[in-house]
Amino acid sequence: MRVLVTGGTGFIGSHIVDALREAGHEPVSLDTAAGDGPAGGDGRQGITADVRDGAAVADALRGADAVCHQAAMVGLGKGFADAAAYVSNNDLGTAVLLERMAEAGVRTFVLAGSMVVYGEGRYVCRVHGVVRPGPRSVPDLDDGRFEPPCPHCGAPLAPGLVGEDAPADPRNVYATTKLAQEHLAASWARATGGRAISLRYHNVYGDGMPRDTPYAGVASFFRSALERGEPPRVYEDGAQRRDFVHVRDVAAANVTALESLAGQAGQAGQAGRERPEGELRAYNTGSGEPHTILDMATALAAAYGGPMPVVTGEYRLGDVRHITASSQRLRDDLGWRARVGFEEGMKKFAHAPLRASNPGRAGAS
Repeated sequence: MRVLVTGGTGFIGSHIVDALREAGHEPVSLDTAAGDGPAGGDGRQGITADVRDGAAVADALRGADAVCHQAAMVGLGKGFADAAAYVSNNDLGTAVLLERMAEAGVRTFVLAGSMVVYGEGRYVCRVHGVVRPGPRSVPDLDDGRFEPPCPHCGAPLAPGLVGEDAPADPRNVYATTKLAQEHLAASWARATGGRAISLRYHNVYGDGMPRDTPYAGVASFFRSALERGEPPRVYEDGAQRRDFVHVRDVAAANVTALESLAGQAGQAGQAGRERPEGELRAYNTGSGEPHTILDMATALAAAYGGPMPVVTGEYRLGDVRHITASSQRLRDDLGWRARVGFEEGMKKFAHAPLRASNPGRAGAS
């Protein structure tokens, strides 16, 4: 299978290119930059272009059987000042790509989605059951009240796992663009009879992460600090729950999704092969092992050899408190599961090579 991988020299994209090759497929990378990390620059077939360039995308799609769309401007960003850049890179770029796919007759599409589309995660009140808290207030955050209260009675809430059927509630510009990408893909699938999967990534980490950029993930922030001899700075009280999934597991999930849609899966489940045309299916893609931010910072610092993290009490208004989601549907439908455990992954990541930062670059996902 010939697969166009947009963002194919970025952090996740380069690992997907490698995983596709290892599985016997023919990946073609389209990215704004040449390979600049340990998983790139090894002579793989690639095209240097922006996904918003329709002519370049049309050329790249010649002979393609499927598209794996990783090109994006990633991370929380810097408030609302970069809203237009996010929308242009993520949503306009996706629209151009899908338009050219429709023209070329390419009907298989896997999208780099994100768990950020859910906003705050799943919460249970002992009185009112499952509830959805609103955005946290500045006065509460300033006073160190980080846990969202029950919106009905103000009681403490117990966080749980979010399923794919939970309502979307994006809390920042990046999250909004990731949800819009899914809507665009769903519209494309209905209009063309195509098949699409959105893999809603959790907190992806691993070798080849960009360092020292506001657009990278929290694992990169902490690892970069350790390289400078500084303690990782943990926001709030460090008790925020996340699911940290290794980039090689995410790459494997993409290969599995592509194979299932193409009907060539060796690992895909029967449900994935029989899914009808003209729809988008979303899958949470995580390790299945929730940990707190402080857990991760501590494990990474210990594996690196220190210094140990400090908890600052600072916050970012666009952050959510807890977001961990169940990846059971992906396991049941397609037979994928994460292979790299938390402790093993942190030990590997502590000394894995990082790549030079390129802030705001599309294709970094």
